[in-house]
Amino acid sequence: MENKEHTLVTRLVGSLVSYMRRFLFRVLSVGPVPNHLAFILDGNRRYAKKWNLGEGMGHRAGFLALMTLMKYCYELGVKYVTIYAFSIDNFRRRPDEVQYVMDLMLEKIEGLLKEESIVNQYGVKVLFIGNLKLLHEPVRIAAEKAMKATSNNNQSILLICVAYTSTDEIVHSAQECCDEIRSSMKVNEEKDVKSDLIKLGDIERHMYMGVAPDVDILIRTSGETRLSNFLLWQTTDCLLYSPKALWPEIGLRHIVWGVLNFQRIYPYLEKRRKKQL
Repeated sequence: MENKEHTLVTRLVGSLVSYMRRFLFRVLSVGPVPNHLAFILDGNRRYAKKWNLGEGMGHRAGFLALMTLMKYCYELGVKYVTIYAFSIDNFRRRPDEVQYVMDLMLEKIEGLLKEESIVNQYGVKVLFIGNLKLLHEPVRIAAEKAMKATSNNNQSILLICVAYTSTDEIVHSAQECCDEIRSSMKVNEEKDVKSDLIKLGDIERHMYMGVAPDVDILIRTSGETRLSNFLLWQTTDCLLYSPKALWPEIGLRHIVWGVLNFQRIYPYLEKRRKKQL
């Protein structure tokens, strides 16, 4: 009997919290809602150390935090969510640590495809961004499978940056532009030389992140203010927010505070963006 009462109370509290959150989001939606939020997931290992958790448990706690924040973002009406999951530079860490993260990534990618996952609940299209050929083969295959399985979803977009750095992205784009010009010149050798110059639009078109608009809010946890080679091109005019909470500790209040600050400076950001058009 006590267990049933406890379950009932838990459900009632959960429903009340969900209602209050949705009401809060409706209030926030009176102002401009960011279209694209990006996250640097900083502090997983420090969180594990802080609470004396086992090896890799900080990353598992970080994944749970990610699922919760994605839910908040999609309820608020944010279309694009981008996360910095694994940098190219991270491959320089201890082999056993890299292998653990790859194994965990494989496990969580497969979990995203389950019927009850947030991906299916919110109609999320999953895109993996970066130099994917650097990933361990099982992870790369799972990533390709996830992208194919969610390709018809269009309600929300989750971009997962793995084997990614912004400088690698820019170099990749420049190389693609050069290859495109060389191919074009082979087809028409008499083409005007001036038309073979690389333009800004060409660079942006070949970016890994060319599938999404520029970022509105970039959140990096742990109080760090460095971009760490993440979305350097796409964060020219956005709000940078650095809460002191470690990544697994991030919660609703941080999202709300970030959106409120975005709404406060929105006229300034829009003015800057219009000048660049």
